[in-house]
Amino acid sequence: MCAARGPLADMRVVLLCALLSLLSWSHACPKECSCNSNTKVVDCRGQGLYDIPRRLHPDTQELYLQDNRIRGLGSMAFREIPLVRILDLSNNSITSVSPTALLGLRTLQRLSLAYNSIRELDKRLLGPIRSLSHLDLSHNSLWGLPGAMGDSLRNLSQLGLSHNRIARLDRSLLEAMTRLDSLTLRGNPWRCDCQLIGLKLWLETYLFKGGVVDQVLCSQPEEMRDKDLQKVPYQLFHACMTTSYHYLFANIHHLESERLLRGHTHGNHAHPSSHALHVPMAMGEGFGGGGGGGGGGGNVECETKQKQRPVNLRHAIATVIITGVVCGIVCLMMLAAAVYGCAYAAIMAKYQRELKKNEELAAVQGADHGTADEKEPLENAIA
Repeated sequence: MCAARGPLADMRVVLLCALLSLLSWSHACPKECSCNSNTKVVDCRGQGLYDIPRRLHPDTQELYLQDNRIRGLGSMAFREIPLVRILDLSNNSITSVSPTALLGLRTLQRLSLAYNSIRELDKRLLGPIRSLSHLDLSHNSLWGLPGAMGDSLRNLSQLGLSHNRIARLDRSLLEAMTRLDSLTLRGNPWRCDCQLIGLKLWLETYLFKGGVVDQVLCSQPEEMRDKDLQKVPYQLFHACMTTSYHYLFANIHHLESERLLRGHTHGNHAHPSSHALHVPMAMGEGFGGGGGGGGGGGNVECETKQKQRPVNLRHAIATVIITGVVCGIVCLMMLAAAVYGCAYAAIMAKYQRELKKNEELAAVQGADHGTADEKEPLENAIA
């Protein structure tokens, strides 16, 4: 209504609009909080609150709720302030966070949940938020972060995960945060086994690109306790390679057995009278609902489709096959080189024998010529 007057507004109208704005902010400010209409900041720190205060102004951009006694965040807990950019909930008693607690906060840039008792976060918590740049989850009881949360953290520049119960961290989650500048991980019970090689490799790349991270001290196994993961030599992870190969070949053996079993089961389709009901049970699937009770057994053309193998196993099998082909080619080349070497050695030996024989013949012929030359002057002298 104030803007509708445009250039015709006089000083009294401007003052009236300002007064209405102040009255609106004062009316929308909870009694436990202090509100600033100019900066649009609501400060509710240290008020002993057990819940998120109501009657917040919808234009609020910064909300400070630290040092209270809030125990949980329910669904759409901040639906009254969709424009909030900074949300600080540190040092409360939060133990549970609803997957939809932050729904509607599309402009949120800074979120602090530090110094609480949160054990887990749902992968949907930050789903609609794409502008988050600072996230502090330190000093909680988190066991980890879901890998699917990485899509919501692509613009994150600072992440705090120190002093939790994290023993492993999904590498795909870290690789999704391409703009991360600072990361805190200290104070977690890191288990430095084969599962943590991915984190070690990622840390090396991250530090090489100029990222900042504190220490990752191992808690388990016992022989690596208090060692910095970045300084642990790769030789200590040598057993992981053997384990990986055993896992790979075990999967290949399992798939081969499954294939043979499936082929045997499909072969029984040629005898529908005796195995019509056994085939669907063996394959773990029925005939698709169209056959009914007695008519399904006679439809032998309805073959169940083979399940597609997982991508990683198909890649592993392809790698083994390619490696086998390359090794076969190398073996053939080595065999050809050995045959060539043997043939060359035989030819050279034959050549050496002939050369030696020719030298011996030449020596004998030389001796015969020398004797003939000696006899000729003697015969001339006698004559």
